[in-house]
Amino acid sequence: MSTDKIYMSSPDVTELEEAALVRAIRSGWVAPLGPEVNAFEEELAAYCGRRRAVALSSGTAALHLGLLTLGVGPGDVVLTSSLTFAATANAIMYTGAEPVFIDADESGNMDPALLERAFASIDNVKAVVPVDLLGKVVDHERIDALAELNGAAVLSDAAESLGAVRNGRSAAAFGQAAAVSFNGNKIMTTSGGGALLTDDEDFADHVRYLATQARQPVVHYEHVDVGYNYRMSNILAALGRAQLSRLDDMIERRRGHRAFYRELFADTPGVSVFGEPSGVDGGETRDNFWLSSILVDPGPAGFTADDLRLALEAANIESRPIWKPMHLQPVYAGHRVFTDGTGEHLFRHGLSLPSGSNLEPAQIARIQDAVTGFLEAR
Repeated sequence: MSTDKIYMSSPDVTELEEAALVRAIRSGWVAPLGPEVNAFEEELAAYCGRRRAVALSSGTAALHLGLLTLGVGPGDVVLTSSLTFAATANAIMYTGAEPVFIDADESGNMDPALLERAFASIDNVKAVVPVDLLGKVVDHERIDALAELNGAAVLSDAAESLGAVRNGRSAAAFGQAAAVSFNGNKIMTTSGGGALLTDDEDFADHVRYLATQARQPVVHYEHVDVGYNYRMSNILAALGRAQLSRLDDMIERRRGHRAFYRELFADTPGVSVFGEPSGVDGGETRDNFWLSSILVDPGPAGFTADDLRLALEAANIESRPIWKPMHLQPVYAGHRVFTDGTGEHLFRHGLSLPSGSNLEPAQIARIQDAVTGFLEAR
């Protein structure tokens, strides 16, 4: 049996992606932009149920330009999820605004009750950036209503949730705009890359303008604004088109892995599978199964999440704690936070397990053997 490392979420690429890359290269459009970018934006917008998409170099770029287009800048406050990857908070810092962190509820997503408390305490909130944790869409009904009531815009950080649905709406269909990521470990990838999605054509045009160095439409290079080199290349867009065509199938494979872990830990006291999909108000609601994670209660389980992580590491199997909350990160120490300890609890007791859509049966068997052996030894 192979002992090569099993990663949590490695890229799932096939001959279809290879053919797409060859097509893009042979077209002569090797430099940034081109027909593959245009087609990818149209197909992505259609998949997400939005009017416009702007393909960018990363999800972080989408957040940054989305905030700038909303007018966020120095002196403004942006309320955002604490339980997230650093890119969310970093993008807010790029604008000169102040991120204020809102803790999670038991779903792992922004707690609307804590958000309401923050709005009651802070006057100059310009925007809210809720994050879809591990592929589960946040409670936009309550969060967006609170934002509207308080005159704040919503920029959805859907970096982890492309393909997820809440009440029949795509994860990227919420907010004035939404940012998605195509990083190498995401549900689909363009190697690096991301996109901003919106129904507002002027919003999309302004993001596209900023992303192409804010160049004026004249024959020479003319600039009246500071711009950024944030556009996606034509070659990577071709890869994205192939991946997007396979996205629903890749989600279904990850759904199978979630079921596998549910069965694997079914008889283990103190261990629960985190982020199970469920219906909400009769609507179609599901996550995209990007990462399957467990929560370990050390008392009844007899071990910690980190004990299991170390055992998997010894078997050359990657696993990782759920995000460390931003308000616990040294770089954001001292920033305001509205917390009840839920995010810290999920970080201390959560563990994300291999979930990639390209996991082979032999790899799944290795994971099962490693976990079973660990549990039996405990």
